[in-house]
Amino acid sequence: MSEPNLQDWVGKREVVVDDIHPWRARALAATLDRPAAPAPGDPLPGLWHWVYFLPIVATAELGADGHPRRGGFLPPVPLERRMWAGGRLTFHDALRVGEEVEKTSTILKVTEKDGRAGRMAFVTVRHELRTARGLAIEEEQDIVYLAMPKVWTPPEPVPLPERLDWIAPRPVDRVLLFRFSALTFNAHRIHVDLTYATEVERYPGLVVHGPLQAMLLYAAARDHLPGREPAGFTFRGVRPLFDFDHVALAGRQRDDGGHDLFTATGEGAVAMQASVSWRG
Repeated sequence: MSEPNLQDWVGKREVVVDDIHPWRARALAATLDRPAAPAPGDPLPGLWHWVYFLPIVATAELGADGHPRRGGFLPPVPLERRMWAGGRLTFHDALRVGEEVEKTSTILKVTEKDGRAGRMAFVTVRHELRTARGLAIEEEQDIVYLAMPKVWTPPEPVPLPERLDWIAPRPVDRVLLFRFSALTFNAHRIHVDLTYATEVERYPGLVVHGPLQAMLLYAAARDHLPGREPAGFTFRGVRPLFDFDHVALAGRQRDDGGHDLFTATGEGAVAMQASVSWRG
C-alpha cells in the first residue's frame, strides 16, 4: 500500500466548543502549586486553555504510544515518534471561567525533510479561540514526527545565557507528570510509562511535557513581573527534559522590553526557550 499524500491534510479544519469549567481550573492550580484558583467569572490564566478542548478518543482507538491513532484530524505521518516542538500565541482577550468558547483548528502546512536525526515531518496547526466578545487567542502549534531511534543520542547542549535576571529551582517528578497527563487527557506513554519510554523510544527517563514547561515559564514571568499583561508568547523545545533532571526556571529582559525565558537542567543546558512580549 502506498503512503498517503500528507499534503491532502493541509487546510483541514475542525471546530470544537467547550465550557471553561471551574473544576479543571482548580485541578490545574493544585497540580502547578498555584496559590489560588480562578473562580467563575475570573480570567483564566494564560495557556490554561490547554486543559480544555481535549480530544475524547476511545481507548481502543489509541496507538501503541498512547496517542490517538493517526489519520483523523492530524495527518497519518508514517513516523513513530512525535512531540510538540513549539508554538506561538497572541492574546487579544482573556477567557473567563464559566463561559463557552469556540475553538477553530486548521492545518496550515506539512513539511517533510531529512535532518541529523533522519527523516522528519513537521505539522503546523493554527487555532483560533473565540468567546461571545470575539477573538480571544490566536495560536500556532508545531508538531514534529521522527523515526524511532535505536539508541538515545542527546542533542548538543545549549548553555544558559550568563546574564539572567532570575533563576530558581522548580522540582519536577513523576507525580507531577502523571497529574498533568491526566488533566490534559494525554496518554502519551513517554510521560508516564518508564518501561515504554526507555525500552521503546530509547529515552533515559520519563519526558517532561513541553506544554507543562511552557506553563511553568509563563507563570514564572507573571510572578516576577506582576501587573504586566502579556501580548504574545512563543516557545520552542531545545532538548528533552526528564523526570530525574534538577530543573530550573530562568528569565532575562530583552532590549525591546520583552523577556526571554528558559527551562534548564542542573548542568545548565537549556531544555525549552520561550519569550513573552508585554502590552504597553
